[in-house]
Amino acid sequence: MRLFVFGVGYSSTAFVEEVRDSFEWIGGTTRSTEKADALRKLGVAPFLFNGEAKGDGIAEALQRATHVLISIAPNETGDPVLNHHGEDIASGKPDWAGYLSTVGVYGNHDGAWVDETTVCKPVSRRSVQRVAAEEAWLKFAAEHDLPVQIFRLSGIYGPGRNTFENFKKGKARRLVKPGQVFNRIHVADIASAMSLAMKRPVTRVFNITDDEPAPPQDVVAFAAELLGVEPPPEIPFETADLTPMARSFYGENKRVSNKRVKEELGYSFKYPNYRVALEDLLQPKQV
Repeated sequence: MRLFVFGVGYSSTAFVEEVRDSFEWIGGTTRSTEKADALRKLGVAPFLFNGEAKGDGIAEALQRATHVLISIAPNETGDPVLNHHGEDIASGKPDWAGYLSTVGVYGNHDGAWVDETTVCKPVSRRSVQRVAAEEAWLKFAAEHDLPVQIFRLSGIYGPGRNTFENFKKGKARRLVKPGQVFNRIHVADIASAMSLAMKRPVTRVFNITDDEPAPPQDVVAFAAELLGVEPPPEIPFETADLTPMARSFYGENKRVSNKRVKEELGYSFKYPNYRVALEDLLQPKQV
């Protein structure tokens, strides 16, 4: 089997590491020649793709790819992969295609539970674009009779990207907005759940998210407790100095269900909540 990844980033790298033994060849895209060496070290054949035109050699690689993962955000012109390499994917007829999306497509539900059957009410421009991209991929799947699985991810964290890192950088803050909760997902669970879904190649949407939507300030306080330090002072959301993008995240309040992943795939989460994950991340790893 041969895997091609559009956009080798944090989550897709974890997926590559999870499934590499299942593939005889893995290729992936990056936007710069500087990052190509990093892909080679990962065991991934690098291809340049900036999302604005076809990438050299990609069409040929897709003719032989049995599996394709898309981990590139859409923009105002639509989905870059569909725009420039959709026909190549269709003609290559892969056994499976996966698309990494976000739970942001649900928009704001005032803290209510949502699942894959919930009507999407995107608020931010980037979430509106994500919904359009999801719909385009589902239409593509139907038109070409190819299985496309959409994975809606919640707040991603893991090694090198977590609350402890914010403490190290002196950037840990406890923002408080009454009633606000977020779901999270450890990158290892993303990789493992996707790997399991890939073995059942039918077009489907899956939320990949933890069991416990929680207030963000609770996560920071728990991390401080594990570190043995005083938590940063609480900052009311209304007076917090936030970028427009960061502030927009707080405008979407919902609890995201992972019931479908558990029941249909039989997946058991390694890190069902932030406490289990943070305790593990703090433990020294055996080499």
